[in-house]
Amino acid sequence: MKIIDNLLTSLNYTYDVKDIRMGPFQSAVVTHNCGLASTPHNPGPHHDHAPVIEAGLLLEKDARTLAALAKSSNQMEAAIGMATVNSLLEVFERYCTETNAADLLMKNGEGKKVAIVGHFPFVSKLRTVARELWVIEKNPQEGDLPESEAKDLLPRADVVGITGTAFINHTIDQLLLLCNPLAYVVVLGGTAPLSPVLFDYGISAVSGTVVDDKEKVLRCVCQGATFRQLSGIRLLTMTDKDYER
Repeated sequence: MKIIDNLLTSLNYTYDVKDIRMGPFQSAVVTHNCGLASTPHNPGPHHDHAPVIEAGLLLEKDARTLAALAKSSNQMEAAIGMATVNSLLEVFERYCTETNAADLLMKNGEGKKVAIVGHFPFVSKLRTVARELWVIEKNPQEGDLPESEAKDLLPRADVVGITGTAFINHTIDQLLLLCNPLAYVVVLGGTAPLSPVLFDYGISAVSGTVVDDKEKVLRCVCQGATFRQLSGIRLLTMTDKDYER
């Protein structure tokens, strides 16, 4: 979990924890900002059969303790941890553009071998421009490939898109190690942290989310909204070339 450890080290923990919400599709934590993460659909075994051990008591925790849940083996807790991480990030918007991850992958993947870890709505469109497209999914849909194929396909891809939920299930480090060092790698989705720390791991671009209206977002989360149903957010992309180190 080296990348998560470095993310945790980069945060400012002086902010209070103000709110925590966990809906069926999205999780949200409010500290300095409102941060989001995907709620796991198949979180795996639970500690003592409880999805979140201290549910109901989490507002009593400080921000550092909640963010550290990103390392939990319990994916429901890890989602709360990643939402906390995203709430604590100081997003440098001057280095970001309002570029959709789908457009970024279409532009960079045209005529190339593309691997996407996670099934996104844009994959059918991306398939029309890519030379080859492999969609690697933990729970494969029609046309997808199982996650066991990642070790063979990722090293062959010119362009790679990795879902931010790889932070929650702790596969992100291994997936990045499998990528060709020359590949254009994008981490995307509501869980993806808009942090320049990611550029130290061979990631070319991060397409994530900032919350402009936390009340709208919290209401949507509690009412079962999927990511595409959220309002009060903006999709931003930060690239390693645009960020000034």
